[in-house]
Amino acid sequence: MEHRLWIILAALFFECKGEDRVIQPTGDVIAAEGDTVTLDCSFETTTAFPYLFWYKQEVNDFPKYILKCYSQTVENAADFEKDRFNAAINNKSVPLKIQKLQLSDSAVYYCALQPTVTGNTKTLYKNLWSKDNTILDNIH
Repeated sequence: MEHRLWIILAALFFECKGEDRVIQPTGDVIAAEGDTVTLDCSFETTTAFPYLFWYKQEVNDFPKYILKCYSQTVENAADFEKDRFNAAINNKSVPLKIQKLQLSDSAVYYCALQPTVTGNTKTLYKNLWSKDNTILDNIH
């Protein structure tokens, strides 16, 4: 039985520095289990050596970091298989290639250009709380 995968590209324009931005085509990508797909992302930046990121967001969940590209280097997140998720900066684009598609790959994929948050020179803090409202950790 053939399973269809739905991969959605979200058109996000992360304003980084006045002129910096990423451009993703909108729309669904439909593929069969075991196929290979390439998700496009182009970017404009004034940075000589940009850092670009790919994130995956499943239904009712937050975006999860997949990988980071800079110069000729690709760093995958620990929980994403390097042999299945790969990207490389090529001129002004950083396409994400997903091989050997699985049903669990159905998600929305985001491309981002560092820095995605600007205008704040202070350290950002996030407190992680447990269900009984006790602090678990303070991340800087």
